[in-house]
Amino acid sequence: MLYLKNLSYHPPATPTPILKALNLELAPQQLGLVIGPSGSGKSTLLEILAGLAEPTGGNIFWRDQDLISDDLQQLGGLVFQFPERHFCGSTVLEELRLGHPELSTEKVYEALQEVGLANLSLNAIPHALSGGQQRRLALAVQLIRQPTMLMLDEPTAGLDWSMRRQLVNLLAKLKTHWTLLIVTHDAGDLLPIADRCWTIKQGELEAVDPTSLAKKTTVVSC
Repeated sequence: MLYLKNLSYHPPATPTPILKALNLELAPQQLGLVIGPSGSGKSTLLEILAGLAEPTGGNIFWRDQDLISDDLQQLGGLVFQFPERHFCGSTVLEELRLGHPELSTEKVYEALQEVGLANLSLNAIPHALSGGQQRRLALAVQLIRQPTMLMLDEPTAGLDWSMRRQLVNLLAKLKTHWTLLIVTHDAGDLLPIADRCWTIKQGELEAVDPTSLAKKTTVVSC
């Protein structure tokens, strides 16, 4: 169980807090969705949960353990928005082995199979892959680390409808093994697979029913 208690973030350079006393609970093998516009604090939340930024107040628990940044870096794997911009390897194999030079080819293929890229050549160039393949490769990079929780920032951004659908189906499959927390400004495709849902606005988090949000989205689209 991921549990946030009164989590806040107010760096000295900002006149008001970016995150204001957030409370959140997410059980293992659930998919949680945080929905909000640009500048609402959702990406900052993921950076804190990934151990990349220090909160200025509150606590983060996994089960009964109160976590610090070092713990969080071990607990979670973060896939950034447009993760392809962060690729450093010249081949798929090199990308997957960054930081894991001892990784066997068998483990590499297991990670690729998990994200639906079993037939991808290990010599393929990451930046030459399709947008959907790049998002899947970014997920494989994190899965190799065997995190307890996967976090994704705007995973469907910039993808066409077909690639979005494929990615949503993959995320639905991954939540049978991992806890997933996703932040997005466009939740339409993701609402049907969400177990928990929150909206975030000006750093304030509010729990909402994903089913009711999905109905509203359907009405608007009609």
